[in-house]
Amino acid sequence: MSDIRILLAEDDSNLGTLLRNYLAAKSYETILCINGKLALEAFSGETYSLCILDIMMPEMDGITLAKEIRRINPEMPVIFLTAKNQKDDILEGFKSGADDYITKPFSMEELLYRIEAILRRTSGSATGKKEDSYNLGEYTLD
Repeated sequence: MSDIRILLAEDDSNLGTLLRNYLAAKSYETILCINGKLALEAFSGETYSLCILDIMMPEMDGITLAKEIRRINPEMPVIFLTAKNQKDDILEGFKSGADDYITKPFSMEELLYRIEAILRRTSGSATGKKEDSYNLGEYTLD
């Protein structure tokens, strides 16, 4: 799993550091950005497997950030991790391109399982890597 890179945009430095360290202990390289603008710059300059975004951040909110990420890479998996738990907030999160929406407080273990589930489904599509394909006569199997 060491080739999995996660972009974490979280303005609460205590939570961000705790999450980054937890994900690192689970063999995920995690880049922490403290606002949406820095996260977009980091996303534009590097390759990531998944993005975890807070919604309420300075400089650029998570919804705007998710839309920008989707504009750059429509296949990039995005998880919102936010205190905004109203139905309208959740729907707006999914409309902006979220693959999942988790409200604070949350379980670290649940977040880990949701990350793993998304990565299993996307397996390489976010990074542009193609899964192995096999040719059998006139058939190609993925």
